[in-house]
Amino acid sequence: MTSATTNNPYIQPSQNGGIHGKSSHSKLAYGNFEDDNSDASSDVSEFVAVGRRDQEVYERTLQSWRAALRRPIVKMVERESYIIAAMQDRLRTPWLDTYFVYTSSLGTHTFFMTVLPIFYYFGGSGLGRALLWSPAFGVYATSLIKDLLCSPRPFTPPVTRLTFSSHHLEYGFPSTHTTNSISIALFLYSYVHRLYFSEASISSTSYCIYLVAIVCYAFSIVFGRIYTAMHSFTDCAFGVILGAAIWLLQHLYLKRVEEAIINGGWIVPIAATSICLLMVNQHPQPVDDCPCFEDAIAFISVVLGDILGRWTFYQYGVNSEFFKTPQPGSSYSTITDITIWWLFSVIKVVVGILLIFTWRIFAKSSLHFALPRIFRFLANIFTLPNRRFYTPATDYGEVPIERGLHPIPSFIDLPSQMQVEVKDETVSASTGRGGATPDMKKRRNGPKDGFDRDVKAVGEKANGPIRQASETAGGGKAETEVKHYDVVVLTKVIVYAGIGFLAIHATPVMFEILGWGV
Repeated sequence: MTSATTNNPYIQPSQNGGIHGKSSHSKLAYGNFEDDNSDASSDVSEFVAVGRRDQEVYERTLQSWRAALRRPIVKMVERESYIIAAMQDRLRTPWLDTYFVYTSSLGTHTFFMTVLPIFYYFGGSGLGRALLWSPAFGVYATSLIKDLLCSPRPFTPPVTRLTFSSHHLEYGFPSTHTTNSISIALFLYSYVHRLYFSEASISSTSYCIYLVAIVCYAFSIVFGRIYTAMHSFTDCAFGVILGAAIWLLQHLYLKRVEEAIINGGWIVPIAATSICLLMVNQHPQPVDDCPCFEDAIAFISVVLGDILGRWTFYQYGVNSEFFKTPQPGSSYSTITDITIWWLFSVIKVVVGILLIFTWRIFAKSSLHFALPRIFRFLANIFTLPNRRFYTPATDYGEVPIERGLHPIPSFIDLPSQMQVEVKDETVSASTGRGGATPDMKKRRNGPKDGFDRDVKAVGEKANGPIRQASETAGGGKAETEVKHYDVVVLTKVIVYAGIGFLAIHATPVMFEILGWGV
């Protein structure tokens, strides 16, 4: 393995100067660092990776049925961690590290939500809608199950985890990447199958090429999650089942849903908004501060914006017959036509992205200013719902602009550091004690209800004191900085619903009116 990992750019040293990963009793060279896990147990911090607290914490704080479902999954993850570690010892090379880490981006909601608007800008609204709804419900379903069961990712050590961005901060079961890639792969296969067998619009060669590409895509994502130790075999197996189920439901009912949206009356926007808010409100409360909740509500809110936009524009006669103007240069017969077509293509993409940026900046800043005041006013009338780890508006003044807006806002909350890195949790499988990355520390927050006090009490008994951001042993403030604001939840719903409305419907209509065509 030394040759496979020497000078590997994806290995990052832990705080004690070593790399914890391959084997709890091995000492291997990793470029300029060494793997010496014999000292891992001595590197103990008060922070614990998600899903890795002492088992007693989850037994005490989860409902009995949730804890019962969690137990066998955690046992399988722990057992499979050693199998994955052995597999990594045999298979890992720098080239495969690069391949599987970067191809993992093709299975994320970041990829889908960045690419999907382009379908609507160039006349692929039907295909774009199918590719939107599959990962949207995949992200929500996996997020719901993750927060419901609070299952950890493969234990590190013994595995070495290769991760892109901050996905390691989420629970492990089931795999969102796997769910999305399988549902998308099945949809693409059914689409290509129809083109070849039913419509005879593609050749046998093209059909075979598409089929190979789809298989390679699905394999790269699913096996890559195991290779990078981001997920166990159990996580991916359930992700495959869930992805297939989502594709089947979409295959059977998507057209009926679309017809209901078009032909329905005012019940459509009322029902869609109510269901979206209910899905946000009823999302399970996790034991740890897991960030997948915000990804789920962002994606499901884009679907809400799609539904509201389609219903609204159809009331004004904006349907498939409305879009008649071809894009300039569509004849594609001369160099001039080709140049004009590509010029307008770039213009449309740039304009579309700028409109999304503008909406996001305006909406987030406005909502972060207004919502805390509205929440505080309503709190005097009745008790507002509040999610654990999210500080209510009555406990803070303003939402700082630097936390509310990224310097360069985007269609989705792109990771702040697009780098590949190995995360060393330095967690003991038997005690659940250990360190965490700075990202994990950043997302900690103080207890807000009885559930969190139980977590804190049991955690202190098993692991020693767990530092909280909001209080000290003396009752004073340990950190005044708020980690999560309650207004962020409703802000995401409104902002991303607006993005769905704008990108999927309003922008193509504008292109048609301007004569740019779609």
